[in-house]
Amino acid sequence: MSKKMFKSESKKLLNLMINSIYTNRDIFLRELISNASDALDKVYLESLTDKKIKVDKDKLAINIGYDKEKRTITITDNGIGMTDKELDDNLGTIAKSGSEAFKESLDKGSKNIDIIGQFGVGFYSAFMVAKKITVDTKSVKSDKSYLWESSGIDGYSVNVSNKKDNGTEITLYLKDDTDEVKYSDYLDENKLKELIKKYSDYIRYPIKMEVTKHVEDPKNKDKFIDKNEIETINTMIPLWKKDKKDVKQEDYDNFYMDRFNDYEAPLYTITSNVEGDATYKALMFIPKKAPYDFYTKDYEKGLALYSSGVMIMDKCSDLLPDYFSFVKGVIDSEDVPLNISRETLQKSYSVRVIAKSVESKIRKELESMLKNDREKYKEFFKVFGANLKYGVYDKFGTNKDKLKDLIMFYSAKKQDLITLKEYVDAMSKEQDSIYYASGETVDKIDKMPQLDQVKDKYDILYLTDYVDEFALTALQEYEGKKFVNVLSDNFDLSSKEEKEKNDKMNKDSEKMFEDMKKVLPGVSEVRFSNKLKDHPVALSVKGDISIEMEKVFKSMGTDMPINAEKVLEINENHKIAEKLKDLYKNDKDEFNKYTKILYSEAALMAGVTLDNPTEISDLIVDLLAK
Repeated sequence: MSKKMFKSESKKLLNLMINSIYTNRDIFLRELISNASDALDKVYLESLTDKKIKVDKDKLAINIGYDKEKRTITITDNGIGMTDKELDDNLGTIAKSGSEAFKESLDKGSKNIDIIGQFGVGFYSAFMVAKKITVDTKSVKSDKSYLWESSGIDGYSVNVSNKKDNGTEITLYLKDDTDEVKYSDYLDENKLKELIKKYSDYIRYPIKMEVTKHVEDPKNKDKFIDKNEIETINTMIPLWKKDKKDVKQEDYDNFYMDRFNDYEAPLYTITSNVEGDATYKALMFIPKKAPYDFYTKDYEKGLALYSSGVMIMDKCSDLLPDYFSFVKGVIDSEDVPLNISRETLQKSYSVRVIAKSVESKIRKELESMLKNDREKYKEFFKVFGANLKYGVYDKFGTNKDKLKDLIMFYSAKKQDLITLKEYVDAMSKEQDSIYYASGETVDKIDKMPQLDQVKDKYDILYLTDYVDEFALTALQEYEGKKFVNVLSDNFDLSSKEEKEKNDKMNKDSEKMFEDMKKVLPGVSEVRFSNKLKDHPVALSVKGDISIEMEKVFKSMGTDMPINAEKVLEINENHKIAEKLKDLYKNDKDEFNKYTKILYSEAALMAGVTLDNPTEISDLIVDLLAK
C-alpha cells in the first residue's frame, strides 16, 4: 500500500501533543500497556456474544521484550487485533479512540466495562522515545494481518503482513542517544520492570517479561549462572479493589510500608468506596511519625492517582488540602481519563469533585478517631496538630469551621490536651471568655507570674505551637466566647477598689516610669501591677502582637519589623516597688541599674532573648558584691 498522511492532523499538532500533553517520557510504556489491556478486554467481551471467537481468558497476557543490538522494545498482546480499516481509523487519525468507539457500541447493560484508553492519543506518546514504530496486527474477525509503520510526522503506511496469531505486536525503534537524553536506558531490564511496577502494576492481565536471574548451577553448587526466565512483573489486583473482609490490617500495613518506604506501620488506615458525583476507591494512611522533610519546602504532598488501576500521577497534590498534607495513599477512579497531562489534570472537574469528597472523608475519620479512640488521636495530634491549626489560619480562615473541632490545646486544669468544645463545656456560668497564654513550653508558661491570679479561678489554655495564636486570631471566638490573652497588659481580674488604688499609684509615679522607659528603649510602657501576687516583675504585651508572635515574624525574615509592644509590670505590693521609689529620689545611677536588671528578669521569664546578657550579668554581680 502507498504512503498515507495522518487524517485531520499536521506536524504542528503532533509536536504539540508529544511535547505538551505528555511531560514525562517514561509514560510511553504505560500508554502502550493500557492499549494492550484494552485489546484483551475487547476480545474477551466479543467472545461472550460471538461463538466464532474462542478465548481462553487464563491465557490472555501482555508480553514485553527488548533487543539492545537492534535498539527495539516490543509490546505484544493476544487481544482483539485490528483490520486494515481499523488501523486507518484508529492509528491514522490522531485523537480518535477505538476504545471510546467500542465502549459506546456496547449495549446499555454492559457500559460499566472498564476500558482504559478514552482519548486515543496515548499510542503516539511512544514517538517521544521512538524514531519509528511498527504495529503488526491480526484481527480475530479477519484472516489477514497488517503491518502499520510510521516515523511520525511524515505519515504512515499499511501493508499486508505474515502474522499468524490474533493480537498486536508493537515495535519501537528507539531514537539515538543525545547529550540530553539517553534513550538506551529503556533497553535495561531493571528500568523496564521499574516502569511496569510504577505505572501498570495493577493492570488486570499478567504483564510478562523475560528476565535474567542469578541462580545456583545445578551441575556445580559452588557456582552461579545466569538463567533467563519468563516472569510476571505486575501484581494485577490492587489491594484497594479487594473486598475488605478479605484484607487484614497486616496487609494494609505491609502495603503502606512497602509503597511509602516507612519502617513503621501507619497510625491509622482509611478506606473508601464512593459512587455518585465522584466515583472512586481510596486507600489512605496517617503515618505515626512525620517524614523527615515534612516541615520543609522540599516536602511534596499528594495522593497517588490511578485510572482503573493505571497510575496517572505519583503525587497528585490537587487531591489534598494543605492541612491534610500528611495523608498518604492512593485514589483510583474511572472518572479520571488516563491520557491526560498534569496541566489538564489541575483543571479537571472530576479531580475537583474527588478532592472535595476525599477532604470530607479524612475529616470525618479524624472526628471519629477523636470521639472513639482519644489516645490514638492525641498521638496523631502531637505529630500533625500544627498542620490542622495552620489550616484554621491559612487563607484568611476560610476553612476554620471545618477544623475548629479537631484542634486541641494543653489545659492547665486538666494537664492534658483538650478541644475548644471541652473547654467551653467545662466553663462556669460567670466565665465569659476563653483564657490562654503562649510560651515556649508548658512548664515555662505555667510559671509565668501573670497566671497566678487566673489559675485559682479558671482554666487556661497553654499555647506552645508557633501557629497557635494565629489560629485563635482567625477563629476570633468559639461558641460566642472570645479568646483572651492573660499575658495582655489590660487583662485584670481585680476588684473595682483594687483597680482604683492601682490607677492612683501609677499616676503618682508617671515621671519615674518615663525615666525608666528611657533606660529601656524596647519597652513601650512601665507600670505598677496588682496581679502578680508574690512575683516582683512580669512582662506583658499591649495590642494584638504577642511575644511569641513576634518571634514567629522575626524567624520569617520579613522586611518590615513586627514587634510586640512590651509592658514592664512591677508588683505594687512587693518591696521592690518602694526600693525603686527610694532609688529614684536618692540615687539615679543605681536606679538605672535596677531598672535594667528588673526588665531582664521579666524578659527571661517571658522567653525574650536579651540583647545585652554580659552587661546584665555584670550589673547583678556588682549589686551582689556590695
